[in-house]
Amino acid sequence: MTPKPTPPIAPWTKPYWDAANEHRLLIQFCPACRKHIFYPRRVCPYCFNEEVGWIEASGKGKVYAFTVVHNNAPSAFLEDMPFVIAVVHLEEGVSIMTNIVGCKPESVHSEMPVAVTFEALTNQITLPKFKPAEGE
Repeated sequence: MTPKPTPPIAPWTKPYWDAANEHRLLIQFCPACRKHIFYPRRVCPYCFNEEVGWIEASGKGKVYAFTVVHNNAPSAFLEDMPFVIAVVHLEEGVSIMTNIVGCKPESVHSEMPVAVTFEALTNQITLPKFKPAEGE
């Protein structure tokens, strides 16, 4: 089986990946313009402040858009099919591209409430994924 690709870890993304390994979802926050930021960046994309910090996100959001992958062969993801790739809009106002897990792909829908969960890819990389929120 082909190993799954791992994301590169740059110095400015390391806090994000370290937190994910601890099952915490971090996003950046700019103290100058008071905006939340995701994906991790070296400077604020809104005001170009170089002093961006990190906050722990609630881990709650809603599915904004999604697709179900039924065919992706040959690939390292063959055993995962079908799987859902989604854009989740977090309560903090940022969006994250992720997978929806813990439910049948056909049950995923736009505006579906979801909560973060974590899946270890390797000993160094844990991926934030999302599952239906309690009560869904």
